[in-house]
Amino acid sequence: MTQWLHMSHMLPFLPDQTINNLYPPTTFPIEVRHFLAEWIESQRWEDFTLENVEQESQARVLFDQAISTLQTIAQQNSSVVDRMKLMQISKKLAVCHQPLQFAVMVKNMLRNENAMINMQAQTPNIQHCTPPEVSSPSMQDVDHLVLKVLDIQNTRQTMHQLQEELNWEKHNCEAFQGPHQHNGLDKTMAEIQKVQSKIQQLDFNLNSMAKKRFQLLKECVDCLDQCQSRFISRLKLWRWEQHKATIGHPFDDNLNPLQTWCEQLLGVNGKLRQELMLIGEPIPELQERLRQLLQVLIQSSLVVEKQPPQVIKTQSKFSTTVRYLLGEKIAPGKPVVLKAQIINESQARNQGSIPGDTVGELLNNTAILEHNTASKNTCATFRNMSIKKIKRADRKGTESVTEEKFALLFSTEITITGCDTPYRIQMISLPLVVIVHGSQDNNALATIIWDCAFCEPDRVPFVVPEYVPWRMMYSTLNSKFTSEVQTKHHLDKCNQHFLAQKIFDKPDYNGDFSNMMVSWAQFNKEVLPGRMFTFWQWFEGAMELTKKHLKTYWSEKLIFGFIGKQHLHLILKDKPNGTFLLRFSDSEIGGITIAYVSTTDNGGLKIQNIQPFAKRDLEIRSLGDRIRDISEITHLYPNRPKHDVFQKFYTEPQASPTGGYIPVSLHTKVGTEAASTSHLSPSTVCPSPSMAGVCPSPSMAGVCPSPSMTVVSENSSSALGYPLNQFPQQQCDQPEAIPPDIMDVVASPEGSLPELSTGNNMDL
Repeated sequence: MTQWLHMSHMLPFLPDQTINNLYPPTTFPIEVRHFLAEWIESQRWEDFTLENVEQESQARVLFDQAISTLQTIAQQNSSVVDRMKLMQISKKLAVCHQPLQFAVMVKNMLRNENAMINMQAQTPNIQHCTPPEVSSPSMQDVDHLVLKVLDIQNTRQTMHQLQEELNWEKHNCEAFQGPHQHNGLDKTMAEIQKVQSKIQQLDFNLNSMAKKRFQLLKECVDCLDQCQSRFISRLKLWRWEQHKATIGHPFDDNLNPLQTWCEQLLGVNGKLRQELMLIGEPIPELQERLRQLLQVLIQSSLVVEKQPPQVIKTQSKFSTTVRYLLGEKIAPGKPVVLKAQIINESQARNQGSIPGDTVGELLNNTAILEHNTASKNTCATFRNMSIKKIKRADRKGTESVTEEKFALLFSTEITITGCDTPYRIQMISLPLVVIVHGSQDNNALATIIWDCAFCEPDRVPFVVPEYVPWRMMYSTLNSKFTSEVQTKHHLDKCNQHFLAQKIFDKPDYNGDFSNMMVSWAQFNKEVLPGRMFTFWQWFEGAMELTKKHLKTYWSEKLIFGFIGKQHLHLILKDKPNGTFLLRFSDSEIGGITIAYVSTTDNGGLKIQNIQPFAKRDLEIRSLGDRIRDISEITHLYPNRPKHDVFQKFYTEPQASPTGGYIPVSLHTKVGTEAASTSHLSPSTVCPSPSMAGVCPSPSMAGVCPSPSMTVVSENSSSALGYPLNQFPQQQCDQPEAIPPDIMDVVASPEGSLPELSTGNNMDL
């Protein structure tokens, strides 16, 4: 019963069609296999053939025993349903089969099971493909192909038995046609004719089986070709999905089902090549097709499982992992060393040969393909790779260094068990941009985003369109935003419309932007009107601020986000005094501002925008605490009391410090309120950006009060340990030097240093 135990473990992972082929419901239901498992495996079935009529009596004995045993099991079964089902099956078997036919069917069924078990042993991942999804059409194709190969093997074995029987009958006939005395018995002419007739029948059967065998072989090669094409298409789709994951598309990185599929294709190819050799005469057409299929499969099975970073700074370490799907089939002996080299766009278009000219110097660019017996994966991991230097191509026009794309090319020579010749294999990574300074990161990322979002499948590396419809652009921005922030709250229609107005510079247009074409220049080459930054730099700043400081606020839909001032006035104009909403700054990179309704001097209402809070501001004091501080705002749009909404974001007051120090707290003040509470002399006001980077002492480092911050203590003369007019001065950290080859990068926008506005001071 050992064989049935193996099969019962495999059955949940096999397609229904495969199970029905193994156990035809009308002639040999799976229930018969299950309930008679022990009895079936204890009998001898291998000798039975349909042509050997002398085995009829022996087959009759086994057939009657099978029916009788099944009826006995039925009668002893406590389940009425099982009992009636088994009785019906036993009656049906007795009608459907002749004994010899039944015996041959059981023999073939056991052979097919054994072959599938052996194949599972060679490709163990079959049990871990993708439960229940394993029954996908593509995997069904493989299973169907395996059964067709088993049919060829059974046909060959039947032909071998027919040939042996034919040889024996020919030998007898030759003996009869000699002296009419054979073993002391006279042979009549009638007996000789009977033998000759049998020889003719055997010869006819043998020729028929040979034709069937050849036809099956051709069908199997055709089927293998189709199945392998589907596998390669699915592998390309996996790489495509991996590429799209850069902009936030969902991606299942599990390669195990594809590895199982790949190993099965290799196994079928090997069995078909064996069957062709066993024919004894060459069939050049089929042999050549199998050779080409084998080569394509071996060379297509190298996959960059973990891509290198798509923006790489020179002299910085990074890692990447390459996996070989046929790793378990690599011939033992010499280790397989994988080499990586960096190639430019021109070299990537000529992947048929290893490039001779080097465009960059890679450190730690070799790794050994190593097999992990636990995971059954074979991978080469480059853990400490680094680009030492890069050689750039001549740039055209206004092209920036951050628009130039490279890739890593991985190559090696590999020998597969059962193959005589080694194969040269290679695979390139996704495109990447090489930078030499951190200030280039944002523009380099824009190049990658555009490439990942808008490249076509099977493109010429690394061609991308110059223009795309706005609907595609917006979809990309939405996917990237939600994936980076890790939120389920998407950009809404209001956000979408304002983003379109922004990128097209059409603040008054209220129509549909969907089919308007956006250019790469509008995305990240041309600065926005009246600004010193591009659309992508501005959008990415808002995304980063949300990711690092506002994720929960955004996810709970407390931030309105991208909204123009025209739309802002439209929705707030009829709201009561104190109504506010949170929106991303339109004029600064990475800022969030509070727009609120306030009263005018004559008692009317007006809409005000508080100076934006940037990353540095929210690191000092959270958005929730700032909202609590500002008394002018009372209700979040449309009419939610702010304390009900933001209570959970408020910071609890800190306990009084030890050592006799006077506690200090920070509070946000706006407008006249801040001015009325100011007690600082002009000499203590935080210096403006024009003061050449001079900052207060370490006790104030990184906490230069923004215009909207007030520091409150109970002793103005010693709260920070210095007299008010004697803060020690020191130079701020200088930014890292900018190398010469990045001078074409768009200049950093104004506001990269803290800016102050009037009406906000520091109160001690």
